[in-house]
Amino acid sequence: MTAAKVVPQAPVPRTAAGSAASRPVGSAAVPATGSRTVSAVIPSAVVSPAVVSPDGAHVVGVDVPAAGEALSAVMNEVAGLALQLDITAEHAAERILAVARGRYGHLDIVVHNAGILRDKLLANMTPERFEDLLAVNVTAPLRMNETFARPGVLGGDGAAPRIISLASTSGIAGNRGQTNYGAAKAGIIGMTRALAGPVGRTGGTVNAVAPGFIETDMTARIPPVPRQIARWGSSLQQGGRPVDVAEAIAFLASPQAGGINGQTLRVCGQMLVGQ
Repeated sequence: MTAAKVVPQAPVPRTAAGSAASRPVGSAAVPATGSRTVSAVIPSAVVSPAVVSPDGAHVVGVDVPAAGEALSAVMNEVAGLALQLDITAEHAAERILAVARGRYGHLDIVVHNAGILRDKLLANMTPERFEDLLAVNVTAPLRMNETFARPGVLGGDGAAPRIISLASTSGIAGNRGQTNYGAAKAGIIGMTRALAGPVGRTGGTVNAVAPGFIETDMTARIPPVPRQIARWGSSLQQGGRPVDVAEAIAFLASPQAGGINGQTLRVCGQMLVGQ
């Protein structure tokens, strides 16, 4: 999903847009990510107590039509606007921008949070599994940022543009059976670094959040033993919560995070991988 917002002192409320992909990793205001797992929590955490109450924010949630009912339920909880849209479509960014501007006048924050999984050992990986995942997890954000990162597109009433993407510890250290996923998330980290300079020169920031093992509907389907091992992989000896990721995104989207640019913030309980 993707998010947009306005500075707290501005009288005009912020606007946040979020999108989700077919099978989840998470979604939040107008970025790309799935509407089940992390995605369902990020919008409410970003716009509800963390953003809406103190700063005033509007949220536009984006997901594929097949997930429209779940998306509407989440957006209803945060008084947001649900937009059914495939983020892999060629003109997805323009559609999101038009809806946000038409309803709220501007789009300030974009959160690329959409993601899917197509796990398989590399020896058994098919081209379709690799390409389908890359299309949602990295190609779509790259394409949309060709629009969002242009000077003057994001931000309104004095708000500084914010682009926040969901990476992963798998993109930092890799993970067994996730060659495609790790490659996509490493691409997100590279995209963040590459865009930080150009967007920073216009007064905005570009950052990423890299979650470790998070307790979600998706990770609940992992067999019990591997799931417990994943929890033990951090110094906290437990899995994270979706709200942990949401709060990190909310902070990076805030005016107070204006001095942070081009960084990938790990939300992983100090996982040993990639250290």
